[in-house]
Amino acid sequence: MVLMTQAPATAKGTRRQHDREIVALAVPAFGALVAEPLFVMADSAIVGHLGTAQLAGLGIASALLTTAVSIFVFLAYATTAAVARRVGAGDLQAAIRQGMDGIWLALLLGAAVIATVLPTAPDLVELFGASDTAAPYATTYLRISALGIPAMLVVLAATGVLRGLQDTRTPLYVAVAGFVANAALNAGLVYGADLGIAGSAWGTVIAQWGMAAVYLTVVVRGARRHGASLRPDASGIRASAQAGVPLLVRTLSLRAILMIATAVAARLGDADIAAHQIILSLWSLLAFALDAIAIAIAGQAIIGRYLGADDAEGARGACRRMVEWGIAVGVVLGILVVVTRPVFLPLFTSDSVVKDAALPALVIVALSQPISGIVFVLDGVLMGAGDGPYLAWAMVVTLAVFTPVALLVPTLGGGLTALWGAMTLMMTVRMLTLWLRARSGRWIVTGATR
Repeated sequence: MVLMTQAPATAKGTRRQHDREIVALAVPAFGALVAEPLFVMADSAIVGHLGTAQLAGLGIASALLTTAVSIFVFLAYATTAAVARRVGAGDLQAAIRQGMDGIWLALLLGAAVIATVLPTAPDLVELFGASDTAAPYATTYLRISALGIPAMLVVLAATGVLRGLQDTRTPLYVAVAGFVANAALNAGLVYGADLGIAGSAWGTVIAQWGMAAVYLTVVVRGARRHGASLRPDASGIRASAQAGVPLLVRTLSLRAILMIATAVAARLGDADIAAHQIILSLWSLLAFALDAIAIAIAGQAIIGRYLGADDAEGARGACRRMVEWGIAVGVVLGILVVVTRPVFLPLFTSDSVVKDAALPALVIVALSQPISGIVFVLDGVLMGAGDGPYLAWAMVVTLAVFTPVALLVPTLGGGLTALWGAMTLMMTVRMLTLWLRARSGRWIVTGATR
């Protein structure tokens, strides 16, 4: 696959330089990126043994919660790219000031989300088509976990600041501590305190606020060290929000795809939605593994820094090398999914019906991983370049292709396997639209700001 119209000869030394940069940032970033899907997987493993109805309820609630947080993921994406550009230009004070604006915006948005979710939780669960047995569990989990949304938005924004500063180790340490705390609190509250699914939700909320507190401490210390103001600046917050609008459109379209998939699975029955929740947890984990090369590292921290330093050739070379990494990692992850299927599923459920529904769909997920590797790398490259408007347009096109195909699954048959076939189609469309943009070279705009 040719990614650029210009293909300069890449010496081994240059490739090795890119490899060192990718590995130095990607390895710790992977640990930080997988925190959220690991939270969901830990919750799924613990709640799954309470019963199929509880796991189905968690599947619906977690889809809604992930949507509520992920639609504002531009807090991390846009902040990382903007901070990295200023780091490349040598202005650390402006870089951190940009990050503080993002954190204040995160707090404001988090408060608004809580005010929306708490009173509408039963209606949102019903909208997803939850069964009578799963709906009460979904509502309970959703209402409690919503209290952790502001913390997760702060984590997104603060993580963006640190990644832009080329620091992925601190997010790794915080993520590991948060995951351990979440798992321990969940197990203790669900089984030790006998709180059931509510205990799982409270454990996650406590862990999320703990992570936010640590991030705020680190960022505030950095701001004071470099003389950056901590006060909210209305114009800066407004500018951060405006810069995030195209990425918000892009993310809303992606979340709509995942919500449609969950809603279709819910209408297939409790066993299918439970199996879908397990597969979606794994798919998210695999996506974040690939994101370590793409969005958090290549697309933002590395690409943003090259463009900020007026190094267009370095950005091109990094893009090419990271696509190679994305494909290779995708192949490896696909093989691991196939090999570990018999071990993976019993961790989440003992229901043979749920296992039978999940097994063939997992094969589809495995085969799609090389495609996902290309998608996440190019998605991240364009984000790091600040090419948000194109990303928004491309995802709207993808949503338009996916929606009718997914909605036909219950009518035409094929069950969960057909639904995940539609998900693979969605990723293929994304790959084609992103490849066309990467090949054009129009994303390359150098300077401290785009």
